[in-house]
Order: sequence, then C-alpha cells, then structure tokens
Amino acid sequence: MPRYSANLTFLFAEVPFLERFAAAKAAGFDAVEYVCLYDLQPEVLADAAAAAGVETVLLNVPHGNWAAGERGIAIFPKRAAEFRQSLARTIAYCRATTCSQVNCLAGLTPAVADLGVLRAMLVDNLRYAAAVLADAGIRLLIEPINTRDMPGFFLSTSADAISVIEEVGSPNLFLQYDCYHMQVMEGNLTPTIEKNLGRIGHVQIADNPGRHEPGTGEINYRFVLAELDRLGFDGFVGLEYRPLTTTAEGLGWMRAAGA
Repeated sequence: MPRYSANLTFLFAEVPFLERFAAAKAAGFDAVEYVCLYDLQPEVLADAAAAAGVETVLLNVPHGNWAAGERGIAIFPKRAAEFRQSLARTIAYCRATTCSQVNCLAGLTPAVADLGVLRAMLVDNLRYAAAVLADAGIRLLIEPINTRDMPGFFLSTSADAISVIEEVGSPNLFLQYDCYHMQVMEGNLTPTIEKNLGRIGHVQIADNPGRHEPGTGEINYRFVLAELDRLGFDGFVGLEYRPLTTTAEGLGWMRAAGA
C-alpha cells in the first residue's frame, strides 16, 4: 500500500503551524511535508517534528518572495547566482530535519520572454542542483502545476517536466506528480503514472474541482491508489488538499479507501 504524508501547508490550517506536526501524528500520520518556511530556523522545524514523532519527507528549494507572487526563480538568468547559492540553505534545512528530497518550483513565465532562454536556464540550474544535492544525499524533484490555479507557471504538463528531466540527464532528478494539477491539465492519470513510474519520486493528491479531499470531486482515487499499489510505487503520497470543512472530518475518505 502507498505510504501517506500530511502536507502541513494545507492540512490542519485550524492550528498554528508548529502545532500541525503533533496534529498530524494524532490523526495517524507518521510523515509530513510542507512548503518550507525559511523564516523559521531549521532547528525549530526539526524539533517540532521530533517532538511529534513524525518524519519530514518533502521540502521546497527556496522559491523567491512568495508573498510578492513569486513561484520559483530557476528559470531566470539574472537570478542564477541566487538560485545556486540558495542550495546551501536547502541542504542545511534538509540536514536538520533529516529530509531527503526537495521540490524545485520553476517559476512564472514573464509576459514578454524568450521561452528558449528560460528553458535553457532551467536545465542548467537543475543540472547544477541535481549534482550538488546528490553529493548531500538529497533527491531533487520538479513539479508541473496547472495554469488555472497558477497562470503562467513554466511547467504545466507531465510531458513538459519529463522533457526537462530528459534534457538535464541526471539520475538525481525526478518528477513530483500531483494528480490534482494533472487532472486539470491533461487527465489520463494512471496511464501517465504507469508510463513514467521510474521517474516519479513523489505523488500528491487532491480532488477536482475545488482541491478538496478525495471523494469530493471527479477523480476516482480508490482506483488511482490501487494502481499505485499494483505498480509497486514505493514513494510517499502527499495529501495536498484544502479540507472541505476540517482536516479531521475530511479524513474519512482514507478509511473508506482502506488507506
């Protein structure tokens, strides 16, 4: 059966962030993930996880100024030095939290831009990051995101991401496959997962429409999760959804699915 992690950026929003680790454990989770809060010291995050008895399985590479609307900086030539220097910070947070994989958000495409230049920069940055992170024992992921929720995101389909992975050519670069984003953009979830299974390092789930818990929308997650099990997927499935009511009330789908 797939292993599940609670995405603390989305789940348990009714409690302060550092209390969400314990809330996840109380709800039955042994693993958590989150968009890394680089304004908190790594030891603070590590202590919260250790006190709760949960494993941290996914963080993000620094992604620019989120509050100002930035969603990654890896595609921008003028910020290549900033991106590469940020990897030292990523490694420090991973070491403190004993997290062994990170997601790199590519960034939002400017209204006027040479897409070839942006792609070349992304490939160069990922090739560099994959090597640096491999030396630190950390796996690098990239994630396509739907352009309805995040207009202009540079990678928006699984084919986009796989093409970049192939061009980078590193054994330390994997796909983060978010079923919600890919349902919005292309559908065909389980055949895509099966085709690219060896490249997928992490799966995330939410239903569509609404990005709520499984069972609130059109995706047959009982089937999707059974396929992951059948295919032998050995990574984590992250619950990255906004609960329709509260997190605890929304976890009934897991019992119903035998998760």
